[in-house]
Amino acid sequence: MTTRTPTRRAALVVATATAALVLTACGGDNTADGGHTGHGASPSTSAAATGTHNAQDVAFARGMIPHHQQAVEMARLAADRASSAQVKDLAARIEKAQGPEITTMTGWLKSWGEDVPMAGMDHSGQSSMPGMDHSGMPGMDDAGRSGTAGMMPADDMDALRKASGKDFDTMFLTMMVDHHKGAVEMAGTEKAKGAYGPATSTADAIVTGQNAEIKEMQGLLGKG
Repeated sequence: MTTRTPTRRAALVVATATAALVLTACGGDNTADGGHTGHGASPSTSAAATGTHNAQDVAFARGMIPHHQQAVEMARLAADRASSAQVKDLAARIEKAQGPEITTMTGWLKSWGEDVPMAGMDHSGQSSMPGMDHSGMPGMDDAGRSGTAGMMPADDMDALRKASGKDFDTMFLTMMVDHHKGAVEMAGTEKAKGAYGPATSTADAIVTGQNAEIKEMQGLLGKG
C-alpha cells in the first residue's frame, strides 16, 4: 500500500520545481518498447462467462478499475498541458491501453454478480455524491480513504490539473511512476493468488507493460 506523507508531498513539489527532463530523440523506440503494447491481448468480456474465479480475482478487478480510471484522467490532462511530445505520446498510449482494460474488468464483475466500483469519488477516496458511504468498498479503509496502491490523493491531482508546460511534464511523470508501481504491486498479488485465467493473464500484461513504462518515464526524468 502506498501512503503519502507531508514529506513525500514536499518532495514531489521540489521534484516538480527542479527536476530536468531528458527529452531524448527516441520517440520511435518508445512506441516499440511502450509499456502497453502487450495489453491488446487482454481477454474480451465474453471470456468471463466461463472459468472459475476466487475472492482475489474480484478484489483485483474492483481495485484496478478505479486505479486505471485515475490513470486515464491523468493521461487526458497531458493533451493540452504537456510541453513534451514524448510525454503526450506516452499519455496517449496509457489512455488507449487502460480504457479497454476497464471495460474488460467491468465485464468480469458483472458476469460474476459482483458490484462494479462507482464513479463519482474524488481521489482521496471520499464520495463526491451526497449521502454515499464508500467505506466498505474495496481499496477503502474504514475512514473511507483510498487504500489502493499508488492512487494519487486529491491535493496531488489538483496540483496536476493546475500545472502546465515543463512543470506539468515533470509532475505527470513523477506521479505516474508512483501510480504504475502501485498497479504492478496489485497485479503481482493477482498473479500469485488469483484463480481466473483471463485475470491472471491481464495482471501479467500489466506487470510487463507498466514496468517498461516506468523505465521509460524514469529515463525522461533523467533517472534511467
